[in-house]
Amino acid sequence: MKQLTAITDPQYVPQTQYSAYEKFWLRIIQDPRDLPFIHLLTRIHLIVFPWAFLMFTPLFQGVIWWLVFIPYAYVSQSYFKGRFGLMFHCLCHRMIFKKEYQWIQKYVTWIVCPFFSHTPETYFGHHIIMHHVENNMEDDTSSTLRYQRDSPRDFLKYLVRFLAIGFVDTFYYLFNRKKKKIYVRFTMGELTWLLFCVAMCFVNFKATMMIFIVPVIYGRFIMMMGNWTQHAFIDAKDPDGHFSSVFNCINNVYNQNCWNDGYHSIHHFNPGLHYTEMPGVFLKNLDNFKKHKSFIFDGIHYLHIFFWIMNKRYDKLADHLVNLDNTFSSQAEAEALIRERLKPVMV
Repeated sequence: MKQLTAITDPQYVPQTQYSAYEKFWLRIIQDPRDLPFIHLLTRIHLIVFPWAFLMFTPLFQGVIWWLVFIPYAYVSQSYFKGRFGLMFHCLCHRMIFKKEYQWIQKYVTWIVCPFFSHTPETYFGHHIIMHHVENNMEDDTSSTLRYQRDSPRDFLKYLVRFLAIGFVDTFYYLFNRKKKKIYVRFTMGELTWLLFCVAMCFVNFKATMMIFIVPVIYGRFIMMMGNWTQHAFIDAKDPDGHFSSVFNCINNVYNQNCWNDGYHSIHHFNPGLHYTEMPGVFLKNLDNFKKHKSFIFDGIHYLHIFFWIMNKRYDKLADHLVNLDNTFSSQAEAEALIRERLKPVMV
């Protein structure tokens, strides 16, 4: 196990000078801390969009098309996907544009998102309106409660269910709670994306499949793997607890690239918190973490945790567990608690 060391994850450092480009955007966004999002969106428009457009033209054929597509797939679905996806997550929780520029938020939702495995409006309905309200409990359509969360077989059942009927489950959730505005947006986003893909198949079937359709399937797999991992360790006595049943990953490269997404316990505790504030709020809640025997992993991120859970490497997980003031009396106690919190919970 580890001791808590200095936090190296991103925190806000005010700029002393701004470029002309940044000054332009500062008139449009509400918070200068969100300028990194603007820089990310700019790079996407300069790199990903032109590249994707070329894939639909007759310019590349046969093997040459695939030679051009393979680096595109890496750049869009590996380098940019996580950065964009977690930026969009921040945008859904905190409207970054001033009121008169809210159309840019819509533009990102409807135009940019489909390039990075999000169909328009569906993420907002599922994540903001459903998941953060239900907090992984029984009415959460992507709840992990009833599964043995170190079982590859259970993860496969969880994944297949979401891919097959996740949209329907979430629609009924919104419909039954009379969230008409949300379920209409939710449905229109999915249907518009489907119709768009059908139309684009007549333009270039191969490009449509590889740029829009396959990434959505891949993206939903990644999102469910992430949700499974983020809600893997559940305290049966406090299954919806922000400190006991959700954990944090600190001091890792993932937080540097993906806007402190590792602070998942802090995020559920305060969903609208700016990502640069998360390390500070984390440090203010150390007593709560000790009280609830919260899991804090240092130097690793969700992919490590998912892999070690599936391979039942509780020892590797315990090696990276932060032991705040001897919250855990021994490595054996920590491993036993890890196993216990991976069991199905019936509420």
